[in-house]
Amino acid sequence: MSSTAPVVRPADPSGEVLREIPLPPYVTGEDAQFAVRAVVVHAPRRWSGGTICRNDASPHPCRLHRWGRRVLALHGLPPAEIDALIERGDPAAVPRPHRPGA
Repeated sequence: MSSTAPVVRPADPSGEVLREIPLPPYVTGEDAQFAVRAVVVHAPRRWSGGTICRNDASPHPCRLHRWGRRVLALHGLPPAEIDALIERGDPAAVPRPHRPGA
């Protein structure tokens, strides 16, 4: 059975169902910059109840963090480079598309 419906995440505390943020039709440099900001600002933080979003305390990964990772992956960055951007913690970092063998 194939599903074409958007991914639905659990309801937030207000009871509203949260859907994934749509991806851009193609990733521009500006989209990549917004994505870097999203993954850095919405980075994981260890808390007594588990891992939460550093920005809004929702369960990690939050919607914006997931969106940012997906956009950066479409931009050509492998997961290790996305993790390195998050580790550096610079929301203004310029992501370079990954080019194997370059």
